[in-house]
Amino acid sequence: MPARTGAQYVEGLERARTVYEIGGERLRGGVHEHPAFRNVVRTYAALFDLQHDPALSDTMTYESPTTGERVSTSFLQPTTHDDLARRREMMQVWAEWSMGMLGRTGDYLNSGVQAMAAAAGFFAQADSRFGENVVAYYEHVRENDLLLTHTLVHPQANRSLRTHQQADPYLAACVVRETDNGVIVRGARLLATIGPFADELLVFPSTVVKATAEDAPYAFAFAIPCDTPGLRFLCRETMDQGKSPFDHPLGSRFEEIDAVVVFDDVEIPFERCFILGEPELCNQLYVETRSANFMTHQVVTRTIAKTEFFLGLVSLMTDAIQVETFQHVQEKLAEIVVTLESVRALRRAAEADAELSRWGLMTPAWTPLNTARNLYPKLYQRLPEIVRQLGASGLMAIPGEADVAGPARGEVERYLQCATLDGAERVRLFRLAWDSAISSFAGRQELYEYFFFGDPVRMAGALVQGYDRAPYVARVREFLRRDPSPVDALAAPAETVAAGA
Repeated sequence: MPARTGAQYVEGLERARTVYEIGGERLRGGVHEHPAFRNVVRTYAALFDLQHDPALSDTMTYESPTTGERVSTSFLQPTTHDDLARRREMMQVWAEWSMGMLGRTGDYLNSGVQAMAAAAGFFAQADSRFGENVVAYYEHVRENDLLLTHTLVHPQANRSLRTHQQADPYLAACVVRETDNGVIVRGARLLATIGPFADELLVFPSTVVKATAEDAPYAFAFAIPCDTPGLRFLCRETMDQGKSPFDHPLGSRFEEIDAVVVFDDVEIPFERCFILGEPELCNQLYVETRSANFMTHQVVTRTIAKTEFFLGLVSLMTDAIQVETFQHVQEKLAEIVVTLESVRALRRAAEADAELSRWGLMTPAWTPLNTARNLYPKLYQRLPEIVRQLGASGLMAIPGEADVAGPARGEVERYLQCATLDGAERVRLFRLAWDSAISSFAGRQELYEYFFFGDPVRMAGALVQGYDRAPYVARVREFLRRDPSPVDALAAPAETVAAGA
């Protein structure tokens, strides 16, 4: 199958028998019709349809090396700088269309999978079959244009104890035993965003796995369909309240559900396994395969689009109420511009400094990307705050679409008009501002961006430990040992000159 259409994606969900729990119910299938998911499913379907826009075809797709059919450019394994730019152009289309609000569009994990397939030799270290498995899996998802999600983190029970020391040894997902066909996994993992309406679940290592025999059962990497027997998704409450795009312009379109993944003795076939019982390989996975480089390249592209959205939104707000002439407003706009251009420059540096990896892929440079992923979680918190500061009381009492079109229409037009917009259009704009900065959807976005790559404190520690500071330390040491130059020696103190006279 070539790159899917939106209708083909929805047809796949109609056939799927994924088990999910939400609102006190345990349901099987029908996710595309459920009120909590149907709007975001339409959004993802629209993303698939963009692959078939004649004006975007060359950007969104390329010819499969095995079938010759058009497949998503997010699967392209780049060998040149032009290939890398082509990948970014594709990712940018989806990011700009969704205003950067979707964190799990298909290009995110597709980027990681294509890098892992190129690094098949890494997985083959423990078992040659695992290297073959990762290549076969990459080709499977590429040729079927599957939507992937993933889960990494163990449940937060007692963080003072290691995983195997918890009162319940099956709290965190672990391998219970082997069968003739694979392994049985029991326990849970956090956090599978879009899990109920994805096609496949990637279960990858958490950040660090202790290299002990006791931790080996928790050390694995595999992929399974989301409707695999024994697998279920425990969802949080939805932030799509069933309102119109006028009332909830972001929440009604981009509400990606988050879920706990429960493995109730799920059998994982050996052909779907990439790592088993190898803690050291788990710890090396993202760095050695360079998958983190490609996934972060996608994230930075998305966050640029998200920052562009906030710059456009705030610009419309300040124009609407004519406050842009005030210096404190200009300062806040400048802050958004600085954020945007800083992250954009880091992506540019990552692409300019890209090099061929040992696996033969043109890989964006890690240091600029690592800098961006440490910087943006903190900078993003200011963007909705600026919206709140500039919107002020104008964000507090905003009527809904029913009021704008109902008996209160005259009052909306009279009292909620502004310098450049009539009442209805001003309400439409400020409801978008509200949904980006105040609503439950906005709150989830702030938390999501802050912890996207994990605890910012641990990320900072990893940045420091992995950054080569030796040249700068050596330069300062050399300066401390440096003898005064001849010019310095000739510059005698003034009192000495006076005494000589």
